[in-house]
Amino acid sequence: VQLQACGGGLVQAGGSLRLSCTASGRTFSTYAMGWFRQAPGKEREFVASITGSGVITNYKDSVKGRFTISRDNAKNAVYLQMNSLKPEDTAVYYCAASSPSYLLRSDERGYDYWGQGTQVTVSS
Repeated sequence: VQLQACGGGLVQAGGSLRLSCTASGRTFSTYAMGWFRQAPGKEREFVASITGSGVITNYKDSVKGRFTISRDNAKNAVYLQMNSLKPEDTAVYYCAASSPSYLLRSDERGYDYWGQGTQVTVSS
């Protein structure tokens, strides 16, 4: 599986961005998907994940109510809608795929495939 993330950019605090991640192959629905982020000088951290069916999601506490993860298996895509952005959300955001599809993981070691990352910068 090859993943490609896009949609990052520069936005003012309080603004919104929508990240997209598209996958190659015909088995996209067999993977749970996750979004992670890495800020300068910090370790990569979990942001959100979604099961292969898209029914169950999980979020980092600090983004609950502001971020929404979703997927469209027909388009081999997973999205991260980010609202009410804060300067502390500034990071490189990565999408990742893990199996089995029904198991949500917040530990990056459980993910098998990674996208290249997209930069999100939130100005104050």
